[in-house]
Amino acid sequence: MRPLIASIRLSRFRDNYLLARRQHGGRALAVVKANAYGHGAVRCAQAVADVADGFAVACLEEALQLRAAGISGPILLLEGVFEAAELEEVQRHDLWLVVQNREQLEMLLASPATRPYRVWLKMDSGMHRAGFFPADYGAAHQRLLASGKVDAIVKMTHFACADEPDNPATAQQIAAFDAACADLPGDTSVANSAGILIHERAHRDWGRPGIMLYGASPLPAPCAATDALQPVMRLSSRVFGVRELGAGEPVGYGASFVTSRPTRVGLIACGYADGYPRLASTGSPVAIDGQASRVIGRVSMDMMTVDLTDLPQCGIGSEVELWGDLVDINAVAACAGTISYELLCNIKRAHFVYQD
Repeated sequence: MRPLIASIRLSRFRDNYLLARRQHGGRALAVVKANAYGHGAVRCAQAVADVADGFAVACLEEALQLRAAGISGPILLLEGVFEAAELEEVQRHDLWLVVQNREQLEMLLASPATRPYRVWLKMDSGMHRAGFFPADYGAAHQRLLASGKVDAIVKMTHFACADEPDNPATAQQIAAFDAACADLPGDTSVANSAGILIHERAHRDWGRPGIMLYGASPLPAPCAATDALQPVMRLSSRVFGVRELGAGEPVGYGASFVTSRPTRVGLIACGYADGYPRLASTGSPVAIDGQASRVIGRVSMDMMTVDLTDLPQCGIGSEVELWGDLVDINAVAACAGTISYELLCNIKRAHFVYQD
C-alpha cells in the first residue's frame, strides 16, 4: 500500500478541547466543520462527546452526519439554513442555527415550529461578510423574541483580524458588539481560536475554538498561549527511491532546482493530489527518520523529492514527516504562502489511522 499516512491522535484532540475551554472559561463549541478540518468529523466528535458543550458545523449535511453517528449533543449550523425546507430537518434533529441575514430571519418567522428554535443571532461588527449591522441588530433580536418561536437567543459576532495581535480592529469590533447588545437579553459568543488565546475581552459565555483544537496555531508567531497545543495530525510518508546527482543537475518539473554540489535525492510518495501544497517546493521543511531536511524541486502530483545529502544513513524506507511533531505545519504553510487551515482541510488519498 502507498505509504502516505495521516495519523490522527484523538487524545490530543480531546486535550486541546479541554485546554480551549479552560482558557476561555464558560462553555465552548468544538468546531468540527469541513470534516473536522480534514481530521474526520465523526471520530473527532466522538472523542469529546462526553465532555463537549456542543459542536459547530457549517451546514445541515455536516450536522446530519454527526447525528447519524450518534452524536446527541447540541450542534450549531454556523451558516444557518439555505432554504426554508431545511428548517424541518433543524426541528427534527434538534439543531441550533445561526440567523445572519434578513432572508433567514423571514424564513424562520414564517416556518411552522413544532418546538422552539435555539438561535444564534449574528452581528456584523466590522468584518462585513455576514450578519446584521449594529443599527439593525436590536430589531432583529426583538422580532425573534416576539415571535414565540425561539427559546433563547445567543448574541454572536466573528472577528476579522483576531490573529493579528497588534491590530486594533478586534477591540473595535468588541466595542461595536457590546454597544449594540447592551440592553438585549441572552448569552454572548465572540471568541474564535485567536480570540480565546490572546483576547481576554473576547471571553464570554460561549467560545468557538476551531484550529486550536487540531493543535495548529492561528497566530503568526509562537507565543506562550500556544505552547500547550498538541498537533493532532501527523502526516508522513516514506522514501521509495534514491538518486545520486552531481553538481549542476536539475531536479523535477521546470528544472526549478539545480544542485550546487553532489546531492542525494530521495523520492517520496506524496504530492499535490494528496493535498501537500504545490507552492511549498524547495526549502519546505521535512524530518527524515527524525532529522531535519527539506523539499527540493517542484512538488508534483503524486511525488516529491527531498534532500538526503547530509543524511547518509537515510535511504529506501526512511520515514519522512511532512508535518506533525517535528515539523510545524505553520512553517510548511508559510513556504506555500497559505495557512495551516488550508493544508489540513486538503488532505486526501492518505491512509487515516486513528489513535485513541
